[in-house]
Amino acid sequence: MPHNVAPINAAVCNKVRRPLGCRQCAEHKGAIFQKIFHFRSSKMASPHPYRGMKELITRSTLYDPLNDFLFYKVMGEKGDEVQLLGFINAVLGKTGDDKFTSIEILEDKTFTPEIIGDKSVTLDVRAVLHGKTKVNVEVQLRNEHNMDKRSLFYWSEEFVNSLKTGQDYIELPDVIAINIVDFNYINTRSFHSCFHLREDNERDVILTNSLEIHFINMVKYRKMKGKLNDSLSHWLTWFDRNSTPELLEEVLKMDNAIQTANERLLHVTGDEDARRAYLVRFRAMCDMTSMQNAAHREGVKEGREEGRLHFLELIDKGLTIEEIRERLNQGEF
Repeated sequence: MPHNVAPINAAVCNKVRRPLGCRQCAEHKGAIFQKIFHFRSSKMASPHPYRGMKELITRSTLYDPLNDFLFYKVMGEKGDEVQLLGFINAVLGKTGDDKFTSIEILEDKTFTPEIIGDKSVTLDVRAVLHGKTKVNVEVQLRNEHNMDKRSLFYWSEEFVNSLKTGQDYIELPDVIAINIVDFNYINTRSFHSCFHLREDNERDVILTNSLEIHFINMVKYRKMKGKLNDSLSHWLTWFDRNSTPELLEEVLKMDNAIQTANERLLHVTGDEDARRAYLVRFRAMCDMTSMQNAAHREGVKEGREEGRLHFLELIDKGLTIEEIRERLNQGEF
């Protein structure tokens, strides 16, 4: 059933210069380990008073809220409705009486060592607004060059799987996909892009509201941070690992939902098993990035060698430098 939301006071957060995932920090904290335990944190019984700058600095040096495991634990479990609803309203630009006021989080994931360590597992957040509109939120920190198709695929899964056998198509819900990416994606001026199905020549005509896909580009946002003062910019400041403790303290005082998210983050990271899971997930993502970069470097190296051999072959055939340059311009090698 939909969960009615009420503001909650809470506290604290910050920037990540050296996340709890680098070996140096992990060894210092005694967090290198051989086995990861199943973790299901209990929800906080009641909000704590605002804790102040010390814990802002602590979080800034240890934890990245956009680590997908941590994002899910803070924003995507039952009991996280306050902060998730606040963030979604900010993304959708809802203010005042126009805000969504109820949300149901659709699933609680059970985190096993296999899931945490699996680089291919997507830890997305799924919810329903006002019992009808479905929302899928995903954080993607690496550019795998498939974000357009990937987002459409997740959107279509949510859309199609909503219709049960024998139901009328009219029962299909509107589905909103929200993608937070930490790389340059979508060639737009703004850090926030939103897509619908529009008529090509009459741009104000939308085929249906069933499809709505958002991309939030953290790289572009960081270049604009400080120039904006709306609800979404407050959230992104809190999510941003580069935000200063002073800036984070500022946004915490502006938004009760962000305070609640911050309190939840402190609650989760106060659990030893959760910190271990965070580290395992961080390493899994680093391993994937390293493998991709190594494959790219090897491909570049092989490509250069092939190009050099082809160049020598053309020289042996008697082609002039100008003729080889012409072939190069035509994309021959």
